[in-house]
Amino acid sequence: MSSKPIIEAFFDEPTNTVSYLLGDPESRRAAVIDPVLDFNLSNGEVDTRSVERILRCAEEQGLVIVMVLETHAHADHLSAAPYIKAKTGAVIGIGEHIRDVQRIFRPVFAFEDLKTDGSDFDHLLGDGERCTLGDLEIEVMHVPGHTPADVAYRIGDAVFVGDTLFMPDYGTARADFPGGDARTLYHSIRRILDLPANTRLLMCHDYKAPGREEYRWETTVSEQRQANVHVHDGVTEDAFVAMREARDATLAVPKLLLPSIQVNIRAGHLPAAEANGVHYLKIPVKIKSQG
Repeated sequence: MSSKPIIEAFFDEPTNTVSYLLGDPESRRAAVIDPVLDFNLSNGEVDTRSVERILRCAEEQGLVIVMVLETHAHADHLSAAPYIKAKTGAVIGIGEHIRDVQRIFRPVFAFEDLKTDGSDFDHLLGDGERCTLGDLEIEVMHVPGHTPADVAYRIGDAVFVGDTLFMPDYGTARADFPGGDARTLYHSIRRILDLPANTRLLMCHDYKAPGREEYRWETTVSEQRQANVHVHDGVTEDAFVAMREARDATLAVPKLLLPSIQVNIRAGHLPAAEANGVHYLKIPVKIKSQG
């Protein structure tokens, strides 16, 4: 890699999500990581104001977006990947284990038309795979546990970690979604924390831990190993699993879980419009037993 990448962060406060514009300063080719499509659950309206910020920034810097990279099928926001693809022709990439997630959720939503081979995405990325962005090289790291399909993207001294880790004062991702596993998550985290101490870690979310007044989304391997409240050096695998499972049992379901999952496992595409021209999302209803 001949030069330091351009990295611009875009924080979406309604979903606490950080999206990134990653650019090669030489070729001016760029990728967007984890873009957000604005969605109002109360009235079903979608908007593109968040992703338009990224597109404007790329245009102002003379960057040509050729790739959208998802760290996983998010459960807290809808992906704007198809919008970027429509505007720029960019390809959409995600970890190859998205096929496992599609197989898990197909019966949940009774999606008879849902493909489970990952072909809604343009590129399925394997662990250790390397792809180029101009003069930059992006290494894919499979880091399951939060979901079976989570990946992190390593570019030089920076790693975009997705939901695997949060800032040191907030801890780690939940592991109770279908296909998630706390023990697997521990091993994925240790893989990241085995990288050089000065490696920059860029978060996908921040929720402002108690006592902190500002949002933050960048830390280092060294800081995480010293201070992560869930998984600092010295925390054993069994202790982490016990903590994570106990904590997950107290967490509420993300409010955008159902809309997000059924869209994001389709590479961000909404279900096809009905005869009236309206797109509909499904809400599985479970009737509580009265017996």
